[in-house]
Amino acid sequence: MKDFADSISFLGQWGRFQQVVFFLLCVSLVPNGFGTFILVFLTDVPGHHCVVPGFNLTEDWNTTIIPIKVVNGKQEQSRCSRYRLDVVRNLSAQGFIPGRDVNLTELEQEGCVDGWSYSKDIFQSTLVSEFDLVCSDEWKQPFTATVYFIGVLFGSFFSGQLSDRFGRKPVLFATMAVQTLFSFIQVFSTSWTMFTILLFFNGLGQMSNFVAALVLGAEIFTGNVRVLYSSLGSCLGFAIGYMILPLAAYFLRDWKSLLLASSLPGLLYLPLWTFIPESPRWLLSQGKVEEAEAIVRKAAKWNKVKVPNIIFQDYSGDEKNAQPKEKANVLDLLRKSSMRTTTLIFCFVFFCSTTGYFGLSLNTAQLHANPYISCFISAAVEVPAYISSWLILHYLPRRPSVISSLLLGAMPLYLILLVPQSLPNLCIALEMFGKYAFTTTFSLMFTYLTELYPTVLRNTATGTCTTVSRVGSSIAPFVIKLNTYILYLPYIILSTLAVVAAIAAYFLPESFGKPLPETMTQIHNRERFKCPCTRKETTIRLEHLESPL
Repeated sequence: MKDFADSISFLGQWGRFQQVVFFLLCVSLVPNGFGTFILVFLTDVPGHHCVVPGFNLTEDWNTTIIPIKVVNGKQEQSRCSRYRLDVVRNLSAQGFIPGRDVNLTELEQEGCVDGWSYSKDIFQSTLVSEFDLVCSDEWKQPFTATVYFIGVLFGSFFSGQLSDRFGRKPVLFATMAVQTLFSFIQVFSTSWTMFTILLFFNGLGQMSNFVAALVLGAEIFTGNVRVLYSSLGSCLGFAIGYMILPLAAYFLRDWKSLLLASSLPGLLYLPLWTFIPESPRWLLSQGKVEEAEAIVRKAAKWNKVKVPNIIFQDYSGDEKNAQPKEKANVLDLLRKSSMRTTTLIFCFVFFCSTTGYFGLSLNTAQLHANPYISCFISAAVEVPAYISSWLILHYLPRRPSVISSLLLGAMPLYLILLVPQSLPNLCIALEMFGKYAFTTTFSLMFTYLTELYPTVLRNTATGTCTTVSRVGSSIAPFVIKLNTYILYLPYIILSTLAVVAAIAAYFLPESFGKPLPETMTQIHNRERFKCPCTRKETTIRLEHLESPL
């Protein structure tokens, strides 16, 4: 069968059609960067302490009724307890002075039975202050992000299969609609439970939109433009949304306004349906030759090039002569030993890199006293990372690139353990260098993934591997929370996972300079990697593969 890229080579790689679709797909991913990390601000924990009802206490007792505790070597007011109010009232009425007449360490304490008072120095309100997600309910704060990523997990899995069955374009717009609708409904949440349930459904559409747009672009574009879109264009769209987030949060300091701002722009994407086409590759894999040719002819008209009489030589347009469409499902990822090995290893490497990426991204609020600056720094670091991944994908093999970036991400996290707390800026620099490396890996993995699987299985494979990787993003909030027990434990976990993933990545097949596979047969004939356990080379020649894109 003639290669798809050769069949449409008359279009060129960068005509008006490709430019418009490239731009619109990148724009469609801006809300993903905004929405993925909006929880950094929605679930931020403002300073708080127990509410003290307005009783006639002396000034001394008003200032000491909240116990002082030492946290990370610093004294601060207790967030979850106060001295028993009835005892303090009696002592105050009798004229006793705290610290002189009364030993405060011997006073009985009680919980915040009258609620909490929250600082509004940074935020007017967050989910934490709205629903009191502190003290005994403190676990709900990281669990909120976990629920979101579980929604992303399920969305990635099912959207991949739906996309391979019903097409890339319908799933892209359906997931954008889900993301917009549930973000809007969340504004009216009256309880943490209601918000969390709606957040789960929001997550279903969030990353599913990214995956669908990524695969659609990878199948429409060819050659260097495909690499440019997969590694740089789509990721920069995500990064722009990420960088807009702290700017919006700075001006919209209550959680409902910020959430509303994230949902309304989704309505602007409805007209894109007219301009973004279905994937011709997917249409061909389904035997829909006429529809695929119609899209290509429209593209030729936009690019002002002449169209040959028959675009896809192996498809005459006669259903009897047309090549039968190939059926595939998620079980095909595990049916053959070569594909099973590749899938399992890739899922593990993707899981580790995703845990590192989201762990460091969600930790941004703790990097600097100003969370807006912290978030912007974390977002800005992604731009050079995506540019690096584009250059790497353009010139270097995939497997050693992934291995190197994983090890590069682990190194600064280990070095943080050696930095004294008196040098906080050095810790920030090392963590941001680690974030840069993990972001580079994250970008490489998406492009690598689309190159390893055939058209009939590409979106299912992307969705499945992304699903497994979302287990990493689901546990990332709790990994970061471990710093309350051992300050550097999150860094140890993330860096160790990266090293183990780098070792596992050595066993992945190489895809650099090889054609984007169209059929399952091409995958089974793909060149095998060299086994490090033996000195013999175990390979299968690439005699039946078409020429590179």
